[in-house]
Formats: sequence, C-alpha cells, structure tokens
Amino acid sequence: MLWTQWLFVAIFFATLLALVRFPNIPERVFGSATLACLATSFISSTDILNNAVNPGLVTLLLLVLCSFAYERTSILRRVSALMLSGNVKTASIKTLVFTALSSALISNTAVVATLISTVKKNTLANPGKLLLPLSFAAILGGTLTLIGTSTNLIVNSLWIEQGEKSLGFFDFSLVGIVALTVCLLIILVRQNTLTDMGNEQLKAKEYLVEAQVKSHSKLIGKSIEDNGLRNLDALFLVELVREGRLVSPVAPDEVIQQHDRLIFSGDISKVLVLQQFDGLALFAEQDGLLRENLTEVLIKPDSAIVGKTLKTAGFRARFDAAVVAIHREGAALSGKLGEIKIQAGDFLVLAVGNDFSARTNLSKNFYILSGHTPDSMLSGWRDSLAIFGFIISIAITLLTPITLLSSLMFYIAILILTGCLTVNEIKRRFPIEIWLIVLGALTLAQAFENSGVATIFANQIEFLLADQSAIIALVVVFFITLLLTEVITNSAAAALIFPIAYSVAVGLEVNPLPLVMAVAFGASGSFISPYGYQTNIMVFNAGNYKISDFIKFGWPITVAYSVVVLTMLPLVYSF
Repeated sequence: MLWTQWLFVAIFFATLLALVRFPNIPERVFGSATLACLATSFISSTDILNNAVNPGLVTLLLLVLCSFAYERTSILRRVSALMLSGNVKTASIKTLVFTALSSALISNTAVVATLISTVKKNTLANPGKLLLPLSFAAILGGTLTLIGTSTNLIVNSLWIEQGEKSLGFFDFSLVGIVALTVCLLIILVRQNTLTDMGNEQLKAKEYLVEAQVKSHSKLIGKSIEDNGLRNLDALFLVELVREGRLVSPVAPDEVIQQHDRLIFSGDISKVLVLQQFDGLALFAEQDGLLRENLTEVLIKPDSAIVGKTLKTAGFRARFDAAVVAIHREGAALSGKLGEIKIQAGDFLVLAVGNDFSARTNLSKNFYILSGHTPDSMLSGWRDSLAIFGFIISIAITLLTPITLLSSLMFYIAILILTGCLTVNEIKRRFPIEIWLIVLGALTLAQAFENSGVATIFANQIEFLLADQSAIIALVVVFFITLLLTEVITNSAAAALIFPIAYSVAVGLEVNPLPLVMAVAFGASGSFISPYGYQTNIMVFNAGNYKISDFIKFGWPITVAYSVVVLTMLPLVYSF
C-alpha cells in the first residue's frame, strides 16, 4: 500500500481506539476523524457538505425532532396504567410486549423513561424482576422497524450514501419479530432468577445527601455519637469532608468541626430530619430552595450538564432548582455533591423554585419522574394531533410513493404551526451529537473508498475467503459489531463497521444487504453490559443492579439472539 493509504488506516484505527477510550463522547471522536480526513485530502469540504444533508441522515434528525413532541403526549402514560394488572406473569407479559411494540415506533429511551416510575411504584410485580427485562424488550422492539432504533437509521444513511435505494420500513421486521419472540420467551422464563428488590430496600440505598456544619452550630466540638448522628432513621453517615480531605469511614468518636461537610446515604424521604440539628444545612438549603415538595428527575443522555459538576454547570441559575441528593448505581459516589460530575442516567432529587416549571430547558435535560411537573405537556387537541399525526405520517409512507423524509417534513411543519413543537425547542434540543456521529461515519466510509483502501481490503478478503462461504464473513461481521456495541455504544459500532462490511461484500462479489443487516442487528444486541445502550444505563441506575446481573441474565439472551439473527439473515436476505 502507498503511504497515504497507511495514513488513512492509521486514522481509522485511531478513531476506533478513541471510541474505546472515550465512549461517552463519540460525537467528538467522529468530528475529529472528519477533520483529519479533510486535512489529509481524503475528502473535500464539498463531500462533507453533501454528507451533512444525506437523505437518510436528515430522516433520522427529523424523527428525533418528532420525538420531542411525541414524548410529551399522554399515550405512553395512558397505556402504562393498564399494563400492571392481573397476576404477576400476565402483568409482566403485557408490560414487555407493550414496551417492545412501542419501541418499534417511538424512541425506546423515551418509552423506558416513561415506564420506570410506574414499574418502581407498582405493588404487583417486583421492580428488580421487571426493570432489566423492560430495557431488553425495548432494545428488541427497536429492531422491528426502520425507525425503531437510531442504529437502523444510521445504517440506512450509510446504505443510501453507497448509491443504494433506502431500506424499507419493514425490511427489518421478519428477523426482528423472530428474535423478539424467542428472546422474550427466554426473558419470561428466567425472570425469577433476578434478585428480588423491595421498594423500601431500593429507597433506603438510593441517594447521597450532603449537609454542612455552620460556624455557629452547637454540633461543633462534640463527637458524631454524642450528637446523635449515628442512629438516624434510614440515613447513614458514610463520609466527612474536611478542608478538602475525605474521612471515610467516619468513627463514632470523630469530633465535628465548623464547615465540615457530612455525607449521608439513605432514604431521601427522611432528609428533612437533618434540619432538626442545630447549624446543619443541607446542600439545597444553602440556595434557599429547600421545601417539602421534592422533585425527582433522571438525567437524559443528551443533557447539556453531562460531564459537568453542579458548580460548573451553573445548576441553580440554569434550572431554578437545587440538588438535594444524587443517586448513581455502578459507581461509588463520594465527596461533596457540588463536585460530583453528572452522568447520563443519574437520578437527582431537586428542591425547585417558583420559576422551575417555566424553564424551557427542562425537557432537554431531564425526564421528570415525580413531584413538580412542567407545564409543557401536550393536552386536548394538540395531544391527539401529535399522536395521530405521527401515525398518519407513517401510514402515508407505507401506502403511497411518498417517502418518509417528505412525510416527516410535513408532520414537523404541522407541529410547529400548531404550537405542539416550538422553534426554540428545536434549537435547544437539536441532536447535534447524532448528526456529528453519522456525518463522521459517512465521511470515513467515503474516505475508505477515496483512499483506495476499500479496494485493497476487498481484494484481500476475496483472496482469503476464496472458495469459502459468505456465511463466514456474515458471522465475523456480526460478532465484531456485537462486541464493539458493548464497548463503544451501539451507534458508534454501527457507524464504524458499516464500511468494512460493505467492502467485504464487494470483495466476495455478493449482495451486500445481508452483511449490512448483520451490522444493524449486531449493533442492537447489547444484553450483557449496562453501558452499550442508553436504556440499559437507565435501568441499571433505577434497579440497583450490578454488572454481574447483566452478565448472568443477559448471556443466554445474547446467545439466543445471535443464533436467531445469524440463522434468519441468509434466509431473508439472499446473497
């Protein structure tokens, strides 16, 4: 190979390593890869601009924008109230089937976020036995249609860029239905192997609470035990922060000093008992916001405060709310609340100000689970318009020659004209991360061809697999994508492996569709790690699961999913 081709190979593998090293910022990695390809003349600025308006990519962005209005409708909340009824097994079946079918049409992240609170509060089925299956059902449901998951749409964007006709709405359905059916049966059979977790047990371990000792406090000079801070109801003193130094565990004879920060863990409903101690101020109380009506929120993956501390995010000014407590499972939270970096999937309990519900940035950053509800929910005729308008848009695509892109353009226009969706909300919540990931993937795929590496790769594949079945290539592509999904997230895995899969098909001189579909289904097979898929992260926090729970419960589902997909793909999409 020429040195320029080796240079592109270096860029490609540097992108892969960066995605493994920095899995939380794939948009920056792909953005950097795009600039690297431009700087080395593998692609031109015109190529980048053309990729930026790729029809598949624009369709993906429009679907995300539609979801902003759809997640504010009442449909999920109405149906969720009907799921958890009857006996435990019936309720589980209804919940998982509803979740899967909803995820075929609506963002599975929004579906899971809406149902988490309902599942946790129900008294029929144990939350620990239902939350993890809920996420897996949402993932499987996303494989049913073109719009069911962002990975399908990303693959479609890359497919269109190769000069192919857009994939159909139900092109994924036959394989997806079989995989969903088999995997749901396994989930229902093995559901009872998950750890039983009572609601009270979950509450008692959920949140980290911070309180500061004021200079005038009567607690100063006395030990923890003498002050009665060792035997609080449902709250346990886990750490003490003094002059930037962390004291843990806290001994009973530890003497309290002024400005000490006491870190408690326990039942958030008991937090106000700390106000009974003289000169002990809660973190939120320092902002003058603490009141009895506390609001629980879940941090969205695309929130602007992810990766920032409460201080650097300007949380109080941004939302007119102060954080009372934080919960995150899978990582030990330690130290002062204001210095903890917020992550997607974190649960926060907020003390909200009078202006909280009027803030326009709530829906971009939070799923509000309980307490104060913002006024932005759709109701009346707007609620019906958003629901049925989306259904009609999909039906038009299926029954007429009108493309999904055209149909969604009209649907978005109607939402804006009727006030169901505002221009300001679109500007605030525009999915720049998804746009950069897909744009970077399209750029890499084009540079893969422009550099000549794709041709060399295809020739090598043809030589290595001479007289071998294309099934071998299908299996290899699927498992590479499946593995990367657990390491670098589903969207990044699909974007990175697509050009390789397409080149393999060209080298073997076979129909590339089976290998492309292997990428799509492989990227949606995240069942053994909480970090490969957004819904897994959400239930990981909500259900107090351990990574071992994912591995033990998920590996049979991964095996079954792989067997079904690899069996069905050659049958449905011939080489």
